Amino acid sequence: MATDASPKFQQRDLLPVPQPPDYHPVVAVSPAHDGLHFWQFMVAGSIAGTVEHMAMFPVDTIKTQMQALGTCPLRSASIRTALGGILKSEGVAGLYRGIGAMGLGAGPAHAVYFSVYESCKKKFSGGNPNNSVAHAISGVCATVASDAVFTPMDTVKQRLQLSESPYKGVLDCVKRVLKEEGFKAFYASYKTTVLMNAPYTAVHFATYEAAKLGLSGVSPDSASDESIIVHATAGAAAGALAALVTTPLDVVKTQLQCQGICGCDRFKSGSIGDVFQIIVKKDGYRGLMRGWMPRMLFHAPAAAICWSTYEASKAFFQEHNTVNNTATA
Repeated sequence: MATDASPKFQQRDLLPVPQPPDYHPVVAVSPAHDGLHFWQFMVAGSIAGTVEHMAMFPVDTIKTQMQALGTCPLRSASIRTALGGILKSEGVAGLYRGIGAMGLGAGPAHAVYFSVYESCKKKFSGGNPNNSVAHAISGVCATVASDAVFTPMDTVKQRLQLSESPYKGVLDCVKRVLKEEGFKAFYASYKTTVLMNAPYTAVHFATYEAAKLGLSGVSPDSASDESIIVHATAGAAAGALAALVTTPLDVVKTQLQCQGICGCDRFKSGSIGDVFQIIVKKDGYRGLMRGWMPRMLFHAPAAAICWSTYEASKAFFQEHNTVNNTATA
């Protein structure tokens, strides 16, 4: 039995398909999620994180000084006392010590944070935009990744924020910490930071998505076109609640990052449990809530700024992509 095709059909398979002279094949690259590419989530997140932390930096400085006290328990237990001490000793410039470290760390860390969050949300939500569990899990994944990027600069930032800090600036702090304490000092608080930010982020994202949905439901006409007010309000509520719940772990994180500097205690063990016990022994359980008010005052407006900036950046990129897709259609 013959198995070969006739020459006629073999020759037809080899013939090239004629194309117009100006034919240029276009390979379409589908956006990752929400009509955006992965790099656009990174840029939007970077802008949002930088704007957020720069705008709220003075409040963060007050919180750090309230939490980092060592030999004088609760000396600066009020915001007014802490603020007055900073202004008296260093002036307004004292509120911005360490802002350079924040600028170097916040952009890259938030780029990782939001891009990982969006990618995980797409994967875990199963197409359900109201899946709070998926939002929480995605937030935890995002914080584990971003904290690995941000923790070293956060350590530098907090050491510079301390009253009578011995460092001249970011570079001087980095050099001296490396020389005197080694590279591991930059990550002394990493486990605590993750343990703090994991529940913080879970509460934050779940609350934000739920609040955003609820606020959009109040005005169904704007549900498909969420306003900046919705994002800002939902972000503020999420930031305030998450900050309050995780304040004890934030106190531990600050103590670990600032240990041995400006009279702060140095811990023989980096164990979270040991630091908890020392704080409770020295200041009582109220010591674990030191700085809770400036922490909430920081995170509520910071989250509002961050989310509204992030969503505005996303909207810009979505419009940009739509125009480009229309032009190439």
